[in-house]
Amino acid sequence: MPKSFAVERLEKRVPMELAVQISGNERIPGVETSFTEDVSSRGARVVTVRRWQPGDRLLFASLPGDFRATARVAYCQSLRGEGFAIGLEFLEPAGQWVIHSPVGSGESLHG
Repeated sequence: MPKSFAVERLEKRVPMELAVQISGNERIPGVETSFTEDVSSRGARVVTVRRWQPGDRLLFASLPGDFRATARVAYCQSLRGEGFAIGLEFLEPAGQWVIHSPVGSGESLHG
């Protein structure tokens, strides 16, 4: 029987909706404006209308701020209704974003 291993995140994700642009899908070219569901300095979960494949590379840009990254798709999950949620791992981040989570949580994200 195959063994399964739980993978623990190195850094906690912060629930946060941020406007972003993603591009690089070979099957459906163009730039898509979307939003994140959660973020960390190492990656993000993004809602998208396109189906991506694990391992796909894309360009990620935050619309507020100057954060940019080449990213790898870790997973693509179908959402109820329409669209997909993709987990992204930032490979080549550039620029800065500083995001403060809601008042009282004591958390902030520096990328």
